[in-house]
Amino acid sequence: MTSPPDPRRWRALSVMLMGQFAALLDVSVTNVALPSIGRSTGAGASELQWMVTGYVLAFGLVPVIGGRLGDGRGRRRVFTIAVLGFVVASAAVGLAPTPEILIAARVVQGLFGGMIGPQVSGFIQSVFPAGERGRAFGRLGLTVGAGTALGPVVAGLLISAGGEDVGWRLVFFINVPIGVAAVLLARRWVPRDVPAPSAAGRLDLWGAALLGAGLFGILFPIVEGGQAGGPLTLLLLIPAAGVLFAFVRHEARRTRADAAPLLDLRLFRVRSFVTGVVFAVVFFCSNTGVPLVLALYYQDGLGFTALQSALGVTAYAVGTVFGAPVAGRFVSRVGRPLLVGAVAVFTLVTIVLGLAVQASPAATDPADVILRLCLPLFVLGLAGGSIVTPNQTLTLAEVDPARGGVAGGVVQTAQRVGSAIGQTVLGTVFVAVLAGIARAAGPGSPAEDPTAFSAALTIALTVSVAFSGAALVLSAVEVRRSRRR
Repeated sequence: MTSPPDPRRWRALSVMLMGQFAALLDVSVTNVALPSIGRSTGAGASELQWMVTGYVLAFGLVPVIGGRLGDGRGRRRVFTIAVLGFVVASAAVGLAPTPEILIAARVVQGLFGGMIGPQVSGFIQSVFPAGERGRAFGRLGLTVGAGTALGPVVAGLLISAGGEDVGWRLVFFINVPIGVAAVLLARRWVPRDVPAPSAAGRLDLWGAALLGAGLFGILFPIVEGGQAGGPLTLLLLIPAAGVLFAFVRHEARRTRADAAPLLDLRLFRVRSFVTGVVFAVVFFCSNTGVPLVLALYYQDGLGFTALQSALGVTAYAVGTVFGAPVAGRFVSRVGRPLLVGAVAVFTLVTIVLGLAVQASPAATDPADVILRLCLPLFVLGLAGGSIVTPNQTLTLAEVDPARGGVAGGVVQTAQRVGSAIGQTVLGTVFVAVLAGIARAAGPGSPAEDPTAFSAALTIALTVSVAFSGAALVLSAVEVRRSRRR
């Protein structure tokens, strides 16, 4: 006899989403705060890039390990530890006296932040019945959109209120009260879960070491290849592939012996899971770099203030807020064709956004630029929100709930790898096109040649279209295969 769903599940989910919100808020606020951080601390372009990508890099290393810990040690326990670590690291970022310390604290933030997401997705997978998971993941998507929407605005307001030397520090301190509230409420409202026997046991430390080294070897050259390291760092991908191959063989042996593997390879026998993971990598290459290059365009090219830059991307995030929960309600009935339609819209509107930028390439008036780009950015966010949440729902739909944390960790890792690729490639293309061209002197002082920045943004958006087009082909092929079966 199937036990009834826990009546506290929606309240408990809201608490866990608070921790997820803090981690996501930190991503979106950083893009807006970067120019102020650079002027306040004297950080160079490479150091500023690492303040973003260092977080992404660390975030991508730990989701599978965090998911395995949650499955085997209890998701409430791991969630609480992860949020506490994130809070402490956030305070350290806000107090950092030098760029080097700030980058180190950001890496620690990423390590703890990367452990939060798998607990949320694993909780949804284990506590909610199949018919409610779309709605639950829709709330997760709503949280993603809200964090993205509020982050830039909050950052802009705090920087305006505190000034360039203090304001950006307040941006990171805001994570502290949110995280503390999430921890206190989690201990009160989130039920203590009993790990499944198959997930219990000692952590596969050797597997964790191999996976961490392999993912670092993949992500580091992707990030560093567009910076001081140059293309030669991409040679590190070769030994990284060897380490990941050793990891797969190690996990295969532990899976066959049923010896509590870090990553149960039986997950990859589920076709919908494999398809969703690959799709996550490809699509996140497309969408995560767009807000980054927009922030660079607004502040370095048009001389926007931090608040104006935040308002310039708010329409995109608001669209995500609307798209995620609506798509979450329909995904169980429509299935993967929903992704095909949403990715097609995302690709088309990205093209429209580039055309809108080129319609007035020399425009620098904040109100004019923001209003002109508002509608395409809103529709772009609407489509993006209708993609990420449904893909996560479909990817985990046929996964054993006992392995929900690890499976969610794999999806998170796929998203982080895609994010690292997308932000690095789009950011590198944007900067490369502007080689030798002077940036804006500061807020209210546009660059001498704003048309060059418009061209750089358009080219970066073209790269985004290439990635989203690949995701469209992938999802369409999978729909066709499913219909044949």
